[in-house]
Amino acid sequence: MLTYPDIDPVAFALGPIKVHWYGLMYLIGFAGAWLLGRWRASRPGSGWSAELVDDVVFYCVIGVIAGGRLGYMLFYGFDQILANPLNLLKVWEGGMSFHGGLIGVIVAIWLFARKQGMRFFAVGDFIAPLVPLGLLTGRIGNFINGELWGHATNLPWGMRLPCERFPEYCVGLPLDAQWSPPVHASQLYEAGLEGLVLFILLWWFSSRPRPMMAVSGLFLLLYGLFRFSVEFVRLPDAHIGYLAFDWLTMGQLLTAPMILGGALLLALAYGRQRRDA
Repeated sequence: MLTYPDIDPVAFALGPIKVHWYGLMYLIGFAGAWLLGRWRASRPGSGWSAELVDDVVFYCVIGVIAGGRLGYMLFYGFDQILANPLNLLKVWEGGMSFHGGLIGVIVAIWLFARKQGMRFFAVGDFIAPLVPLGLLTGRIGNFINGELWGHATNLPWGMRLPCERFPEYCVGLPLDAQWSPPVHASQLYEAGLEGLVLFILLWWFSSRPRPMMAVSGLFLLLYGLFRFSVEFVRLPDAHIGYLAFDWLTMGQLLTAPMILGGALLLALAYGRQRRDA
């Protein structure tokens, strides 16, 4: 079995200011997406300039942060808003919703495309292969924060957690127990599937000419399938629990429309291509 390395969530402190790894992971993801976007824009026939990439990444960063935090608080932590509306601003404590961030990015892309006189899916298809970098680093941030663990498991890659930091996972054990029973490190599963694997597949798929909407559609479809699958081993939020059937989670409920929407976009994209041919 693996053991949690118990990394300090605070990367470093400058006097009273604490810089958390969670925020740094988002910064690394944004920087990586920006650099790769600039590289792809420099290739002949891309139709993009470095300045356009700078602008669209800025729009998307605002969309991710605003939408991700607002979505999390509305979908998963509405009681925290009721208890103290200022909790909405405490991004450094974790709590970002991918689905909220996706809505924020969709709005950002729409605003950017409208301002630049570009088609919405022309922008979406360019941005989609860059998004998994942020998902990869964001899930690593979740792991460092020690959140979003999965169910108990006997599999050899199950991870034991230190009882001192995670006492809720050591309930029922002897008082001198140091480690919890092994659990699924579902954050790392998501980092691997929604981050690394999704990035490789989308980068390869988008490296060749594709009909408009196809790249966006493949992103929605694959992310939806990966996220829906991992939710089976990831513990639901304790204050929400399962929504139905003793297995349906809020994440699956929000992800199912992505699978359907992605399949629809792919069908429309290739259907239009066949008609044009």
